[in-house]
Amino acid sequence: MALVGSYVALSKPLVLVFPVFLLAWLRFGIGGLAMWSWLRKPTSEPPMTPRTRWLLFLESFLGNFLFSICMLFGVSMTTAVAAGVVMSSIPAVVAVLSWLFLRERIGWRSAAGIACAAIGIGLFSLQKGDAGASVEVDTSGPFGISRALLGNLLVFAAVVCEASYVVIGKRLTEGLSPRRISAVINLWGFALVTPLGIWTAWQFDFGSVAAPIWALLVFYALAASMWTVWLWMTGLKVVPASQAGVFTVMLPISAAAIGVLFMGERLTALQGVAFGIALLGLVLATLPGRNAR
Repeated sequence: MALVGSYVALSKPLVLVFPVFLLAWLRFGIGGLAMWSWLRKPTSEPPMTPRTRWLLFLESFLGNFLFSICMLFGVSMTTAVAAGVVMSSIPAVVAVLSWLFLRERIGWRSAAGIACAAIGIGLFSLQKGDAGASVEVDTSGPFGISRALLGNLLVFAAVVCEASYVVIGKRLTEGLSPRRISAVINLWGFALVTPLGIWTAWQFDFGSVAAPIWALLVFYALAASMWTVWLWMTGLKVVPASQAGVFTVMLPISAAAIGVLFMGERLTALQGVAFGIALLGLVLATLPGRNAR
């Protein structure tokens, strides 16, 4: 989750250079080359059922394809700090999806966590921008909506995709190895974005990209497609999904830290309050009760 937060923030300079669909295509392509040997089926692994194949497709479509598109477009319109605050609602959204699709009961702590996350995001959305932010608030979006607000909404759509990724991933780890899951869902992501990737690559001047941007692209691709997926799926094999949500606290902290320390952004007083309320929601929604084992 710390790696996810870092590449969410560091993707901001990348979307200033690469079109979103081209960036996503290059990400999956580089990740696919790095994980090519992981596609091979282990001898101890049972054959995939049609249900498992469908879950793998959904895992990639929601967690890779749609997450990348929503997150990259969203980050291009808002700040890394804002993206981190919005993404702090992931555990609450995981709780809602678990209730809807896994029939898990939402207790008062989860409900309070969802409320805190909503209040935190709402407070942050009321922020009209500050001199240290790199994104100006304007009304150039559809229906007069500010680009910053539209960016925050797109990042929240990425949150829903990420929460779906958590719920589906727990089911997948019951029969497949973390390495194979990582490689297969990355391959699906590459296939889904290839038509749009080729279309944007045809008109793009690759010679204009500086060497440091290429290095950042490689880090982004390996972190987003390989390292984070493998680490997360390996953890999910032994950690219940409801407990895994607590570790997503590292995502907003990492994204905000990168934005503040390396990208010239800053936290205003209102943003700090919003961040604190959202993190309180994390604690309430994800910490186990006294009787949890």
